[in-house]
Amino acid sequence: MSAVLTEKPKPVTLSMFDRARVLLNPLNLHWMGVVLFVLANLYFLVQMGLLWHSSGNHNADAISQQGIALRAAESAAEPLRGLDAKLARSTEEADKFSRQRLPATDSEVAAELGLLTKKQSVRLTRAQYVHTPALVGSSDALTEVRIDATLTGDYRSLVQFINSVERDRVFFVIDSQTLNGQQTGSVNLRVRMTTYERGTAGVDTADSSPLSGSDADTTSAGGAR
Repeated sequence: MSAVLTEKPKPVTLSMFDRARVLLNPLNLHWMGVVLFVLANLYFLVQMGLLWHSSGNHNADAISQQGIALRAAESAAEPLRGLDAKLARSTEEADKFSRQRLPATDSEVAAELGLLTKKQSVRLTRAQYVHTPALVGSSDALTEVRIDATLTGDYRSLVQFINSVERDRVFFVIDSQTLNGQQTGSVNLRVRMTTYERGTAGVDTADSSPLSGSDADTTSAGGAR
């Protein structure tokens, strides 16, 4: 009996082109499109979430900055509340101070110094006045009066005189003071002080000794009132 030999079929080998054509069939292409569409949507959703989060933080920062600016503006405006009333009150107080404490002429200044020297038992031997206009052109124009005076008396009386000048109803500012002598016996005091007169007219030189009974020798500089 003769044997019948059969050959095994050889495996079919597909080329790369054939494999690609098999993989890229319409069904596979459809699913690939679906996957790409889903991935694209996920990417855009993530981007939208990041933008929303960043926008929320930016808005919170902007609101915080606006709140700080508002509080700063309110603090800056606080001193301006009731400013009209404050200005009126300040003007009234300044007018009252001018009427009550600022003299109008050199004679008033000299008379006041004369009263103070008499009260403290000291002698005013010299007083020189120098005038400088201040606040010229305004309704509150003044004249600065600088007084260079020399007094004689005992140490205690001169100290009391300085104290009374600083407390006097007439506005005096003591700029400097120099004592010559001992604390016992007669002492010379040179004092320089400043006051202000209402208005900017010249000085009053009609009275050569305007200290109302004082035997002081008074000299003036600055014109005539």
